[in-house]
Amino acid sequence: MNFGDKMIKIGNIEIKSKVVLAPMAGISNPAYIKICEEMGVGYAITELLSAEAIVRNNKKTFDMLKGIDKINIPVAVQIFGSNPSTMAEASSILVRDYNIKIIDINMGCPVPKVALKNEAGSGLLRNLDKIYEIISKVKEAVDVPVTVKIRSGWDQKSINAVEVAKICESAGVSAITIHPRTRNQGYSGKADWNIIKEVKESVSIPVIGNGDITDIYKAKEMLDTTKCDLIMIGRGLLGNPWLIKEINAYLEKGIILNKPTSKEKIDMCLKHLDYLSKIKPEKLVCLEIRSHIAWYLKGIQGGKNIKEKIYATNNLCDIISILNKFKEELL
Repeated sequence: MNFGDKMIKIGNIEIKSKVVLAPMAGISNPAYIKICEEMGVGYAITELLSAEAIVRNNKKTFDMLKGIDKINIPVAVQIFGSNPSTMAEASSILVRDYNIKIIDINMGCPVPKVALKNEAGSGLLRNLDKIYEIISKVKEAVDVPVTVKIRSGWDQKSINAVEVAKICESAGVSAITIHPRTRNQGYSGKADWNIIKEVKESVSIPVIGNGDITDIYKAKEMLDTTKCDLIMIGRGLLGNPWLIKEINAYLEKGIILNKPTSKEKIDMCLKHLDYLSKIKPEKLVCLEIRSHIAWYLKGIQGGKNIKEKIYATNNLCDIISILNKFKEELL
């Protein structure tokens, strides 16, 4: 049962847990990464940042990195774009000015604005020459590990994950993440884990499997069936960062931990609120925490009413008061 014997490295950087936090837009910011770090995640990738915005010194984009220096686990900053020179320059800025230790290139985002309009994200899966050129340029620009995240292909008729993975490896990436859904699938349907297995068998660099991990059993099943090196979780952690701790305990010791109590979930809401307030202005904190509170309180009796009260205010003190009062009522 012990999966902790073999230490995985991305380049020269050791990853000390099998669980990786996925890059989720609007979610995987330094506040959420800090929570996942405390739960035992081994490695995290930030929400995607525009390479063009970085090169143009866009303040809003750089604000998304505030607090990243407080994270102690390895963190990659994920960038997207289709211009090789711009991607290289953006990477150089991140490493030089923000001491970023890993650059991750997004080749999986299915959003039309990214994939179709800008031919970036999963749009790159249709241009293999450009994939090689982008990675090569970024590798020339920085002296830190470069990784990529891909999908299985553009659509069901063009599944090319193995071919793309081989190109990425030949261009010099240190690890590859595969989310085995096509761009056309988006987040629907079932992830085809067999594609992760095929990618793992085709390259010698670490492979991170992503898709449909919702509990400790799915986590072990992915590792067993695909032989991937690490597992990445995104939506499965929303409202449930405790899953990281549960997976680590199960994989390393065969222990099944108790589920968090309602009080622990409310305490996590308050902690998340506190961490966000240290990196974002109050208005943004109040907007962002709404979704998280809805996820944390899902299934708790009376949670829906609390959610509605929180959605009705833009005041941080009010939200804290509502949550604390709800916690007292539960005791």
